[in-house]
Amino acid sequence: MSDYMLRPATDDDLDAMRMWRNQPPNREVSINSHEIGAEEHAAWWSKVRTDPSRQVLIYERDGVPAGVVNFFDLSPAGPGRTGSWGFFLDADGLGERGETLPAWLEVMREAGDHAFDALGLDELTGEVLADNVVVRQMNRRFRFVEGEPEVREADGRTITVIPISLKRENRRRR
Repeated sequence: MSDYMLRPATDDDLDAMRMWRNQPPNREVSINSHEIGAEEHAAWWSKVRTDPSRQVLIYERDGVPAGVVNFFDLSPAGPGRTGSWGFFLDADGLGERGETLPAWLEVMREAGDHAFDALGLDELTGEVLADNVVVRQMNRRFRFVEGEPEVREADGRTITVIPISLKRENRRRR
């Protein structure tokens, strides 16, 4: 049994976050698929680190940082509190250790618990590329509901994006 957790991201995590985000398996399933440079990443971090509508967490597995969970568009306190999320893992490191699937399950459970328990959300939303069949199946396993697909242009390619949502009362409990 592994030991895992989510913790707030810090300046010390900046290089690892960019490295993981730029790994080809993560870029291939991202809406923005270009390689992110150090300057672009630093500009992003300087905005999000103090933005009250955002929260960036590091997923650690057995004491080793192994992914990022990004909550954004967090609504003010009150009824109907909503937020969006996305995550990516250290595909290379987890793959080398044979830990990809267990890490994926852990981060999905932990992120859902954080969204509903720590952040107090009533609904968690996100987006997935239509051709990302594996993630869509995992999302359904965790009871996310898909919305109407939307065709967009991003990084010089045409993509189909599917909105997903999960209401607090429908979440999967351990």
